[in-house]
Amino acid sequence: MPVFEYRVRDRSGKVLKSQMEAETAAQVRDTLRAKNLMIVEIKAPKSGLNADVKIPFLGDRPPNLKQVSVFSKQLATLINAGVPLVQSLAILQGQIEHKGFQVIVRALRTDIEAGTPLSEAIAKYPKVFNRLYINLVRAGETSGTLDSVLERIAGFQEKELALRGKIKSALTYPVVVLVFAILITYFLLTTIVPQFANILTQLNAPLPTITKVLMATSEFLQHSSLLIVVFVAVLSFVYRWLYKLPKGRLIIDDIKLKLPVFGNLARKSAISSFARTFGLLISSGVNIIEALEITKGTADNAIVEDTIENAKNVVMVGEQMSSSLATSKVFPAMVVSMIAIGEETGSLDSMLGKVGDFYDREVDEAVDSMTAAIEPLMIVFLGGIVGTIVAGMFLPMFSIIGTLSQ
Repeated sequence: MPVFEYRVRDRSGKVLKSQMEAETAAQVRDTLRAKNLMIVEIKAPKSGLNADVKIPFLGDRPPNLKQVSVFSKQLATLINAGVPLVQSLAILQGQIEHKGFQVIVRALRTDIEAGTPLSEAIAKYPKVFNRLYINLVRAGETSGTLDSVLERIAGFQEKELALRGKIKSALTYPVVVLVFAILITYFLLTTIVPQFANILTQLNAPLPTITKVLMATSEFLQHSSLLIVVFVAVLSFVYRWLYKLPKGRLIIDDIKLKLPVFGNLARKSAISSFARTFGLLISSGVNIIEALEITKGTADNAIVEDTIENAKNVVMVGEQMSSSLATSKVFPAMVVSMIAIGEETGSLDSMLGKVGDFYDREVDEAVDSMTAAIEPLMIVFLGGIVGTIVAGMFLPMFSIIGTLSQ
């Protein structure tokens, strides 16, 4: 959609300059007049060689969740202190280090000066402010509690960051060890094993089965490394293609939830995220149907999305959400019971908060126990690989030494 630049005068006579997406200049004119603004100039978008080249975020990546969380907390503090929204944005603009985020905050300030609500202004930047953020801000504007809603958003984002950090730290160690194990194994099989194989071949020594397997593997890796790379690339492409298909994504996400150790962590993380997101929306005044729809959009698992969609359909026909969750594969009986109690007593947001806190602790314990178990397992795994290679190479040598001694 083309972007029109415009200059207007507000009721005090101050000249404001901003941009607006619209199909025609007439739409821009009608929108500005509806806001009781006096139009000074409307510039049509440039085209062809004269068009401006837009570089997203001025070459930077979009601001991350931590930067948005800090922005939300600081904005809530300023508004709560009685600082007007426009002035609050001006203060924050000078404190933000991310250049692209500075540009966005400046644009937000300009839009708000022109009479645009904050929820509509941030909706122009979906890569920074997601649907959950936009709807919560809209609810805060409607209820007149924008500062408290922004404070809740910041708290929610901080918990989300903490959860992501814990899961990331739990997965980093095994991934690093696995990569090193693969590299060490490849080095031994393509560099050390061939040298021993040449010696054993020249001595015509009898070879045990483990040595024959190692030599055959070494021969394959030396001549088929490119084939392995191509196979991994094709496998990655097939996985991504399957994940884009509705049925394929359901199958893959179902497998993720059923994995021995990581599946339990993924399930608890999904329940924690659902409870915190849905509870935040309900407590901020968003109606339950819209809250379920937004929560479904934040779920990173097709099975969880289907479960939330079924719950939404049940609520739309006048039944309790807990009756649908009771038949799901994701939510255990304890969670369903707490949600049912919340629905019956009218304290659903409070119960969801308790569920979120409980599963935050569950995720912490799962991460700690998994980290404690993975470290010795990885050491044994790596030692087993190296030990197998060493044994396969030296067993024939022992046999040769025994024959020579006789």
